[in-house]
Amino acid sequence: MAYSDNSPAGKVVQGIIADLPSLVAVAVVDAGSGMSLASHSNSPSLNPDTAAAYNTEVVKQKQKAMSALKLTGEKIEDILISLSNQFHLLKLTDTGNKFIYLVVNSRDTNLAIAREVLRTHVATLN
Repeated sequence: MAYSDNSPAGKVVQGIIADLPSLVAVAVVDAGSGMSLASHSNSPSLNPDTAAAYNTEVVKQKQKAMSALKLTGEKIEDILISLSNQFHLLKLTDTGNKFIYLVVNSRDTNLAIAREVLRTHVATLN
């Protein structure tokens, strides 16, 4: 199935699919609202739009924790959630207003490569 969306977020999703064709799911997310701006899933059981909303809460809670700990001058670059068979990566833009949510199979995907793909593509969202 070809993904087609010519918005900036859609182009990011297309680029990530091209770079990591075996991904499980990907979404570009508005960090303020939790709304998915563009998404794609290769798994019928994983809805990236639903996951985007829940992962927005992960980002917000980490930001609150950083504030409570007075970690001034620090910003979240990415968040890694390691499951038994998957990596869930949240890569924030420099401004923190958007993030890319990526799910890959941990047995099939090199984590360093996945992080580099996200780093490359998130720069186009700023």
